[in-house]
Amino acid sequence: MILDLKLVGGRFATLDPARPTASCAGVWGGRVVGLDDVADLPARRVVDLGGAVVLPGFVDAHNHLAWAGRASRTPDISGCSTVAQVLDSLRDADRSRWLEVAGYDHRALDRPLTARDLDAVGPRVYVQDLSGHACVVSSDVLELLPRTALEGAQRDAEGRPTGFLAEGAQSAVRALVLPYPLADIASDVRRGAWQCLREGVVLAAEAGVGAGLLGSSPLEVAAYQREPLPLRVQLMVSAGELREVRAHPADGVRRALPLGLRTGLGDEWLSLGALKLWTDGGMMARTAALTEPYAGVGGVGQLQDDPEVMRAAVLDGHAAGWQLALHAIGDRAVDFALDALAEARAVAPRPDARHRIEHCGLVRPDQLDRIAELGVTPVVQPSFLWAYGDDYSAIMGPDRAPWLYRGRAFLDRGVVLAGSSDRPVADGSPLRGIQFMVERRSRGGLPVGPDEAVTVQEAITAYTLGSAYACRREHLLGSITPGKLADFAVLAEDPRTCEVSAIGDIPVLATVVDGEFRHDPAGFAP
Repeated sequence: MILDLKLVGGRFATLDPARPTASCAGVWGGRVVGLDDVADLPARRVVDLGGAVVLPGFVDAHNHLAWAGRASRTPDISGCSTVAQVLDSLRDADRSRWLEVAGYDHRALDRPLTARDLDAVGPRVYVQDLSGHACVVSSDVLELLPRTALEGAQRDAEGRPTGFLAEGAQSAVRALVLPYPLADIASDVRRGAWQCLREGVVLAAEAGVGAGLLGSSPLEVAAYQREPLPLRVQLMVSAGELREVRAHPADGVRRALPLGLRTGLGDEWLSLGALKLWTDGGMMARTAALTEPYAGVGGVGQLQDDPEVMRAAVLDGHAAGWQLALHAIGDRAVDFALDALAEARAVAPRPDARHRIEHCGLVRPDQLDRIAELGVTPVVQPSFLWAYGDDYSAIMGPDRAPWLYRGRAFLDRGVVLAGSSDRPVADGSPLRGIQFMVERRSRGGLPVGPDEAVTVQEAITAYTLGSAYACRREHLLGSITPGKLADFAVLAEDPRTCEVSAIGDIPVLATVVDGEFRHDPAGFAP
């Protein structure tokens, strides 16, 4: 046998208990065919890794490629600290019909932006909140919205809308902006994909295409098919795409995607993943649904829709054969998600449905055993607490802060834990997320739920085998095992042995996908 590629001189951490370490790997047809046992086989290409550490390629189980790509090419105000700086940076910004702006975080400015502020910039200004759950718009945009969209909107002392709009009201604004052209979406997806590759990610799960909070076009999936992508992509389809179907009564399907499309369609490069349903908002926008009020600011957030409407979508999606991915950040939303998933399982038992809760941001102690009992996979974003842990801890208070984005409590109950980024909401680097999972400290040094710390090995597993499991790809990815895809992250240091505080800054020397060096700053590939 002649190998396509032989990697030598590496320090392979395989995550395969049958063979945990190796110094050589052989690749043929895009798959691993052997480890040290292929050292003497000839190969068309031999690459000496010079002692670099090789991990299975990271799987980002919850990512927004198109949004991340779009944010990278739009004016970004994340570096501003005052409203005056924001307005100065936007006055000369390039615009088309709309001026879209990324990186808004009201907590970072001297005061929140308002519609009146944006009126000085020009017409049709749309400033996206970092969370994706809110925005600020200029006054002319407010005038274009239906009156129902402004019911309950934030208002100033004179009773006028401030321009800050959350959840459904933001969706009404997006309905004015959309759709984006497929060519633009495809370009943005590629930009987002290259961001992932630079951080060792080999599979990104796009968390919501089509209708819903982040959809870009009714033809959106076509943008992912326009040309080959440099990494593997799995698409979560919005539950808003479900349509009533006249199926045979024996099938038990009331609503589905046209032609019965569902989880699993596709190949190793592009596939359909879970059906995505948003059940609440976000912590940054203070719209995540809680059972007790936010500390210091009041309010308990909101569910995203009428509970009966969401419940019906869960039951119908499950009956139609979908894996479900329920966005639930606050503990009240987690209650709803667990109740709906338990009912779906009881009505239509289905082995290995492998349903997920996206974020699982605030989980009370009494909810932990239920998550384990239902076999739900929490898909968490540890980098949220690295980036925003000081704020999240403050609005949860000392009693609830230890429940944020748990780790240890899930693993102790045998729950599969999946790591992800929610890029571009926070730092997309899996290594940064791994660091936080181990040390449980915010960027400012604040301990956030230190009892939820896990080991480095467990954290790496969450971003490899755990996230591959959440995407139903553990038979292909997550470990360096003969027969699996030849997808690797090549690192300058071993995160298992370096200082924990340095894990997030370990250079990614290369990202290998399908046996090809797709990202190769170290120049390994001949």
